[in-house]
Order: sequence, then structure tokens, then C-alpha cells
Amino acid sequence: MSGAASPVVSARAAAKSPAPRLEAKRVRIIEVAMRHFAEHGYEAARIGDMADELGIAKGSVFQHFGSKDGLFLEVYKKAARSFSAYLNVPSEARQGGFFEVLRYWLVRTEHFVREDWIPYRIYLLGNYGTNLPLKREINRFITSEDPYGRIEFVRWGLQRGELRKDLDVEVIVSIVDWMVERFQDALVTEELDPGLFRRTGAAPEKKEARIHQFLEILRRAIGK
Repeated sequence: MSGAASPVVSARAAAKSPAPRLEAKRVRIIEVAMRHFAEHGYEAARIGDMADELGIAKGSVFQHFGSKDGLFLEVYKKAARSFSAYLNVPSEARQGGFFEVLRYWLVRTEHFVREDWIPYRIYLLGNYGTNLPLKREINRFITSEDPYGRIEFVRWGLQRGELRKDLDVEVIVSIVDWMVERFQDALVTEELDPGLFRRTGAAPEKKEARIHQFLEILRRAIGK
């Protein structure tokens, strides 16, 4: 028998070989799109400009993602997955408990602006700068995948006896989601995008006081 590969094996290899190239192309499109959306916003970002930078046809982008909404959804997923989960904190913060973990993340919000501004900008656009159908898809993703480990975090707080046991876990998750994320947005958007909320920056000591006040309010709402 000769050393040549059988026709069946060759056919299978040929069928599988394009997959890594297609996946690499898809990843590259998402990377370029993430920067374009972050720099220009959802409405102003143009698929044609992204395709030109990539050196591909505009239709090729739609072939991979179906629509501009479909592309942004994948960009949003990549951004969300790049952020750390709630409990991925130093041991000192963990030892301090549920509200100390929240304090750790709130104090570090400026880090998102200075070092992770592109994924954080995408996160903001997903919350405030997209249409309702796309927001529904984003919410469906957050609920199903839970990239920030919200449920694990809340259950951890319950196990430590720091949270009210008369509230459903999902209720506490929703409260933390809504209040913490909106407060965090308010802390940083004035630096990331000064015109978004039309607010002027606050002095560091005022921000610390706001964080303390916010955590006290949250503790009264869901704390044991």
C-alpha cells in the first residue's frame, strides 16, 4: 500500500481545515469592531470602515455576524468576559466580607477608564447606547452566562450571614446589579465621556464619601 492518504481522510481534512482560518478571521473582526465601536459609538461606527481596515469585503462581516446588532453583541460578550468576577479579589477584601468586596470594585472603577477603557466603553454602550432589541439580547446573555459571577457572589454573602435571608437570591442579584452598576457608571463616565451625563468630576475625597454613603444605603436594603 502506498503512503498516500486515503480519499476519505483527505476529504475530511479538507472539510475541517478552513475552520481555524474562519475562526481567526472572526476573532480579528471582533477585535477591530471593538475599537471602532468604542471610539465612535454604536450609531456612528461603520461596518464599511471596519472592513476597509481589515482588508475584506463589507459583506464578509455580515456573513459572519448577520447584522450590525449581531456584531455588536459578540463585541459586548468579549468585553463582558474580559472583566473579573466579583469574587476575583485579593484575600484581604474577601476577608472583609460582601460589602468590602463591593468597596474594592467601586474604588477601582477609575482603573476601567485608564487601563480597560475600550471594554468598559463597550459595556456602557450596551447599557445606554443601543436599541431595545439589542438590549434584550445583551440581558439574555448576562442572565444565561453570568460573566461577573453575580449569583455565586450573592450566595457567598448569604453563607457568611451578611445578607437578608428573607429575600430571594434573584432579587438580591437584581438589586446589586442595578444599584452597583449604575453607581459605578456615575463614578467613571465623567472621566471616560464627560458629555454623557453632563456632570463635572468630583474630588477624590468626595468620591470616597459617596462610596461610603452608597454602601451604607445598600447595606440597609439587603444586609442582615
